[in-house]
Amino acid sequence: MRRLRRPGAGRSAALRAGVPLVSVLLAAAVCGEPTAQAQAVHPVAGAVSAPAAAATSCADRVYNGMTQAQRIGQLFMGGVPATGASAADLRTLRDQHVGSVMLTGRSSAGTTATRRVVDGIRGQADTVSGKRVGLLVSTDQEGGQVQVLNGPGFSTMPNALTQGGWSTSTLRSRAAGWAGQLKSAGVDLNLAPVADVVPASLGTRNQPIGRYYREYGHTPDVVASHSGAFAAGFKQARVMTTLKHFPGLGRVTGNTDTTANVVDSVTTTTSSYLTPFRSGIQAGSPFVMISSATYSKIDARHIAAFSPTVIRKLLRTQLGFKGVVISDDLGQAVAVRAYTPAQRAVGFLSAGGDLVLTVKTSIVPAMTQAVGSRMRTDAAFRAGVADSVHRVLAAKASAGLLSCG
Repeated sequence: MRRLRRPGAGRSAALRAGVPLVSVLLAAAVCGEPTAQAQAVHPVAGAVSAPAAAATSCADRVYNGMTQAQRIGQLFMGGVPATGASAADLRTLRDQHVGSVMLTGRSSAGTTATRRVVDGIRGQADTVSGKRVGLLVSTDQEGGQVQVLNGPGFSTMPNALTQGGWSTSTLRSRAAGWAGQLKSAGVDLNLAPVADVVPASLGTRNQPIGRYYREYGHTPDVVASHSGAFAAGFKQARVMTTLKHFPGLGRVTGNTDTTANVVDSVTTTTSSYLTPFRSGIQAGSPFVMISSATYSKIDARHIAAFSPTVIRKLLRTQLGFKGVVISDDLGQAVAVRAYTPAQRAVGFLSAGGDLVLTVKTSIVPAMTQAVGSRMRTDAAFRAGVADSVHRVLAAKASAGLLSCG
């Protein structure tokens, strides 16, 4: 996800690969021990750690109390201005049961004012069995030219290339401080760190990453160590992070936000440039964001966001990721403009994605309607949606956004 222009569909009938809910890092204190019903729905629950099993139980209980419209709403993250949501956006969040939001644009209002904005948006969250299902609130806070939230209480973060020149211990410490600032502003999830590797020979000719110095370095090992340190600092402050943009935007020239048909003709399923994603997943990253470029040596027929080969086979099976797969922007990005909003949402979920991100909240109704229609006619898609909703709810449990007491 790149917010650099601001001022200042294939379908697979196969079920989603991997076991949902197991690898999300979850707090046992959020919910009780797994019930017999939860173990029947997810037989693996009794075999996993107590925190993961507890969150599985919590997610099951919330899921079982939801209407279908509420479940579908959990699959969407809508963009709202960080300076304050419009009445139309708030109405869409409420009417479509949208479960997550992204603060977009630029704000210099500071932590206290941002917290007031967030608290107002949280009032749109659904209730299930009389208990609030908290909104997951995210933003882009990488540093350099990609820092949505500024002002009193927020540090000015240097770009990632500068961060990559620090020791990992320094970066981890600084990142924990930045995460604490986001937490005080009410943000649960940072759509960072960038795990893309831009080779030095490409440098600033790489439009989405290198041009803005968003990479931590020019080799897989440096990017892995420093994106990992950034994520570790955020985890220390209990703010979740997102590895992006899988399987990497470092070896392209075009920017998928502004350009159609961006193709990576180099990366393979065994590329060393996947190392930062692999190490981040092994460290327990709860979210991975999927690129909207095409990777011709992995799946030449689909952009990554619509590719079961990229999401199910490479990310889920080969790299073992069990957390939440989130899209890059499917609202305004030129890379997806040839598809209708309905095709974008159904294509991403069919390929194995979990959380549809659109900075253009007004298209969410068309997306939710399409998802509901496909669920009525496609049992495999319906089962995959259930898995995705459980993953999102489990991530919310880890952030303390569900009440299962």
